[in-house]
Amino acid sequence: MGKPKAPRPLADNEARAVLRTIRVSPQKLNLVAALIRGKKVATALADLEFSRKRIAETVRKTLESAIANAENNHNLDVDALVVAEAYVGKSILMKRFHARGRGRASRVTKPFSHLTIVVREVEAKGEAA
Repeated sequence: MGKPKAPRPLADNEARAVLRTIRVSPQKLNLVAALIRGKKVATALADLEFSRKRIAETVRKTLESAIANAENNHNLDVDALVVAEAYVGKSILMKRFHARGRGRASRVTKPFSHLTIVVREVEAKGEAA
C-alpha cells in the first residue's frame, strides 16, 4: 500500500523541460528567456538560432526538449505550440579568489542558474469547424 500518485502539475495541453545548473548568471539567462516568452515555437527557435548571446544555444536545446516532450509524451500538435512560460531560478554560487596587488585578494563569484520552459498547445483562432 503505497501512497497515491501525485497529480500532474501541468495542464493536459502543456509540457515542460527543465535544465538545471547552467553556468551563467540568472540575469543574463533571463534576457534570453524574455526573448522567447509568449512566442510560437517556430519563431522562438528562429530567434534563438540567430541570437548573438552565448547561452542562446543552450536555451534552444531546452526548448527543443520541451517540444519533444510535448510531441512524444503528451501527443500535442507541434505546429500549435507556444512558449507559455520561460523562467529562470538561482542555483549555486561558486566562490573563487583573484590575486590582487600588495598581497591582497578579491572574491570572484561564479553564479549558476536553472531554466524551465513550458510550452502550451493553443487552438488556432478563426478556424471554421
